[in-house]
Amino acid sequence: MGNGSCPDLFELSDGRFAVIGTDMTTDLDPKLPGDASRADYERIVVITRDTLLRARADIAAL
Repeated sequence: MGNGSCPDLFELSDGRFAVIGTDMTTDLDPKLPGDASRADYERIVVITRDTLLRARADIAAL
């Protein structure tokens, strides 16, 4: 909101990915599908579809 930040997805030097997005854990945790779960130290982060599609071009194909 005018602070110059935005969602992002980027690869770390060890091959893991980091996501900058909106923490929606409180809202979405009770709505997780039955076959999904998260550890206490994990958060549910939401990014826009556009952010993910733009990042796709920068993620090396496996």
